[in-house]
Amino acid sequence: MNEQMSANAWADAGLRGLAAQGYAALKADRLAKGLGVSRGSFYWHFRDVADFHRAVLARWRETASESVIEGLERQADPSDALRDLLRRAFQASQRLEAAMRAWASHDDVAREAVAAVDRRRTATICALMVRSGASPSVAEARAQLLYWAFVGFVTAADPPPRAARERFAAELARMAGLA
Repeated sequence: MNEQMSANAWADAGLRGLAAQGYAALKADRLAKGLGVSRGSFYWHFRDVADFHRAVLARWRETASESVIEGLERQADPSDALRDLLRRAFQASQRLEAAMRAWASHDDVAREAVAAVDRRRTATICALMVRSGASPSVAEARAQLLYWAFVGFVTAADPPPRAARERFAAELARMAGLA
């Protein structure tokens, strides 16, 4: 690997390490060794490991939340956007999401970042539901319930098989008034 890695490349490597090995993987020595580069490359971009952790959290927010929300907001039909979100949320691998939540259970900065992403995601779901015709109070309740279902799925010790997840996503859409 090239010694001239960008800060985003380091953050992406941190996200991969986090998903595969948990938050203990977020150390300069461990990541540099795995990437085949020197620690100097790490410290070129980050003052310390805490600075790197903030970059990893920001990169996760961008790739796992903001870019998804931007795509949803570009869809013309908000109900279609919500159905698409449910299908994708329950089909994708959730190792990174689970690892992020495990990290947040031990680290205040990660906890604040996860809470901010949770609020942003829930607010987006709520806004899409309002655009789909739900009253604000119904949309708020449904958005929270859908999000809690997602968090439960992500943190489940034994996630259901793919076919069952498809049925669950369809049923959640039906229960939320989207089917």
